[in-house]
Amino acid sequence: MAKNTIKLLDVVALTVDLPEYNLWRGQVGTVVELLADSAAFEVEFSDRNGRTYESVGLHPEQIMVLYFEPASPDSKSEMVTAYAAQ
Repeated sequence: MAKNTIKLLDVVALTVDLPEYNLWRGQVGTVVELLADSAAFEVEFSDRNGRTYESVGLHPEQIMVLYFEPASPDSKSEMVTAYAAQ
């Protein structure tokens, strides 16, 4: 991942396990500080009540940005509907 694609306050997910911090691949956090000219990032991990339980400096290859809408403005969103078998 290019380091310039990660920005302050981006929601990210871990791409690696960090057992020394009790953090596991897939856990979601927020970028709260850009470090070393954006070569590293301070990522805060919080519980459902908004309480921080860990804050760790990470390299770009350890995280991925999560997107909540199409990444491309030309992408058309589709609604997917699941039907339960009756």
